[in-house]
Order: sequence, then structure tokens, then C-alpha cells
Amino acid sequence: MVKYGYVRVSTKEQNPERQISALQTYEIPKENIYFDQISGKNFFRPQYQKLLTELRRGDVLIIKSIDRLGRNYGEILEQWRNITKEIGANIQVIDMPLLNTNSSHEDLTGVFISDLVLQILAYVAETERSFIKQRQAEGIAIAKAKGVKFGSQKLKMPDEFDEYFEMWRRREISTRKAADRLNMSHSTFYRRCLEQLRKNEEICNK
Repeated sequence: MVKYGYVRVSTKEQNPERQISALQTYEIPKENIYFDQISGKNFFRPQYQKLLTELRRGDVLIIKSIDRLGRNYGEILEQWRNITKEIGANIQVIDMPLLNTNSSHEDLTGVFISDLVLQILAYVAETERSFIKQRQAEGIAIAKAKGVKFGSQKLKMPDEFDEYFEMWRRREISTRKAADRLNMSHSTFYRRCLEQLRKNEEICNK
């Protein structure tokens, strides 16, 4: 049996020392601790993939918490099944001993108990996500009924906008200069000018 450890942090701002310190108490060889520092959007984990190629049946993978295996319970369940069923290695979760597969609980195997606990956690997490979405939808519906408007609101145009729009339309002033005088961004001024042109065309076509 060989012990391995895995550490993952999401951004450069996060400090991995808490996870590394927790793993060191389990006498894991330094070269067997794998570390990934990745963003949430790009979840490709090169060190984790390398770790999977090293794991053998009967080995133990030790992690600080269950969320080190994935971003959500779907990913966690997939990785859990791969490690415990396909590879045949054990998983030890420091923060939640009930999930450990390398120990027995009375006359039931640790793998059975840990699988059951993990499935329950996944169900609770998924149910909570559904409740959150439902509460959000209900809150939005109530707010809309009270007249609350959602989405980005257009900024009020400066009083002099129409004057500078006409100057811009007659090519008497550049977009940049007009925007600077109105204290607007160039892109906003240009976009509002295009909107005004369309409005004028619609009025003329009526």
C-alpha cells in the first residue's frame, strides 16, 4: 500500500499550506503529494491526471476535503467511482472520516458506507440547489409584481446629448471629442447615436 496526497486551490490568491499541513500528519512521502493551482473555469488538472496514472489497487489517496475531487457533486461522484471502482484504490477524507473507504464500520465494509454517505451528500446538495433556484424564481416573481425592474438600466443621457448628436450627425464633431465633452465613454456615445438614428428613421417611415 502506497499513500498519496492531493492538494488543489482555485486561484493564485489561495494558500495551499492548510491542505499541505493536514496531509503531512499522515506521513505521505513528499514526492507523492500532487498539487494543482487552477481557475474554476479551466478545470484541467495536470497533476491530478498524473496522480491517477500512479494510483494502484490497494493504494490510499488522502485529501483534506471531498470538494478537492471536483467542482460539483457530479464530478466528485465520477472521480470517486473511477478511483474506488476502476482503479481499486482507497480514499481517505480528512474532514469527513465517514467517507473513508479504507476502514470497516462494524460488519459492513468501509466502501459501502462511504458510497452511501457520498450519495446522500450528493442528493442533499442537488436538492438544496433546486430549492435555491426555486426561491430565487419566487423572489423575482414577487419583485416583478411590485414593479421592480431587472436587468441593466440605461444611464440617463446628459442634457446636451441631443445638441452633440446633431453636430455628430452633421459631421461637425468627432465621436471622441463629443463623448469627452459630455463626459461619456466613446463607445456609449456612439451606441446611443446609432440608437437615435434608428429612432429617427422609424419616425420618418411612419
